[in-house]
Amino acid sequence: MKQYDYIIAGAGCAGLSLLYRMLKEPLLQDKRILVIDKVRKDQNDRTWCFWEKGAGLFEPIVHHQWRTLQFLTENLTKQFTLGDYRYKMIKGIDFYHYVLSEATKFENVDFQYEKIQKIAAKEDHALVETRENTYTAPYVFNSTGFFNPAINEENSLLQHFEGWIIKTPTPTFDSNVGTFMDFRLSQAHGDTFMYVFPMNAQEALVEYTLFSPKVLSKAEYKSGLENYIKDFLKIDDYEIVHREFGIVPMSLAKFPRYPEVHQRIINMGTAGGFTKASSGYTFQFIQRNAQFIVDQLKQGKSPAQKITFRDKMFEWYDRTLLEVILSDKMSGKEVFAIMFKKLSPEKIFAFLDNDSSFLDELVIMNSVPKKTFITAGLKQLK
Repeated sequence: MKQYDYIIAGAGCAGLSLLYRMLKEPLLQDKRILVIDKVRKDQNDRTWCFWEKGAGLFEPIVHHQWRTLQFLTENLTKQFTLGDYRYKMIKGIDFYHYVLSEATKFENVDFQYEKIQKIAAKEDHALVETRENTYTAPYVFNSTGFFNPAINEENSLLQHFEGWIIKTPTPTFDSNVGTFMDFRLSQAHGDTFMYVFPMNAQEALVEYTLFSPKVLSKAEYKSGLENYIKDFLKIDDYEIVHREFGIVPMSLAKFPRYPEVHQRIINMGTAGGFTKASSGYTFQFIQRNAQFIVDQLKQGKSPAQKITFRDKMFEWYDRTLLEVILSDKMSGKEVFAIMFKKLSPEKIFAFLDNDSSFLDELVIMNSVPKKTFITAGLKQLK
């Protein structure tokens, strides 16, 4: 057995965010750390977009940010300038390079590219087994799907998307304005909308996104993007410089933070329930959880994060909204249109960020159809 102080299973956003924060903490940066994943992170496989107040830890690699956003349906066009928030974009490859470059400065950090076959725990340690080796540590921080619950059409929707970064030969875009959601599309497959985030006058991320039980064929994503670029953006001449595809669960299923009684395995990211069920947003929830873990470890405390009453409240809000959509009482398009029509975008973002006040939450609850949401909310209390 090879022994470490900490094992990070999974080198995605959650695992590498935790690693970076550990290496920035003087009390932890000398610990022996193993990061294990089946593949190297050397591809630009995803883009993270999120809102944030002020400058965050990863500000040096923010590719672009927007202060002005717009929300669109056939009956509503709302453009708004954010107050304290900025909507930010980080490219996957920049994130990987940034963290891995920092990690090369530390001889006590090991990377192994092996397929994990088992993650288990004893009273005083946890272990990770691959075909080649067994690794042990007091804690394993897991963001793989090893302990994920069953996902099905009764308890979950999928947020699935294909995004293209397109480049036009002449200046076309206003890089100061991002399209947060454009629902002016066919809703035949479920809640369907576009994100459009220009990074300069000639380049923009255009992302075709759906909330539905099943993914589409490759041809359907392609035609959806082509038709939107032609019919709504009025662009005929462009090249596709990058493509990405992703699936994020939006689920009523319980993702366990600690899959065994000893709490030696700490689930992170989607595996730990840090993907917001109602929207799919994950990046900022990962950052808060990673910082909590670092703060606990440097004090010699358990990194197992207790679920607070406020955590339970926001989880209930999430589950209620998802129940409304899953039960076909209202579509996501209808719910978001009501919220953006009646409420300040700052209040909406704070609510989706689990950072709203109880008074603001009462205002938000009062903005949506009461009977529909009360019925769904009562169901989720059972």
